[in-house]
Amino acid sequence: MQSVACHLCGSCVLVKKNNLAHTEVQWTTDTNQCVELNEQADRGVQRGTVPTCLHLRDSIEASVRSGLVPVPDLDTRYEE
Repeated sequence: MQSVACHLCGSCVLVKKNNLAHTEVQWTTDTNQCVELNEQADRGVQRGTVPTCLHLRDSIEASVRSGLVPVPDLDTRYEE
């Protein structure tokens, strides 16, 4: 698994791509540090019902495109 930090708040996760469609994510920092999850909680949305932080997802996708997070069985890098 590769370490990836959110470009907005710096929250860190470990990421593993099993293929282009499947991404494993394991939080390594407290989710209370996440700006987007906190904004949702401030609006009364329960943390467990928020599917993802869009900023973190963008950071993960950028790491995949740059080759930091490898995708098995992929001959070429992920193209935008």
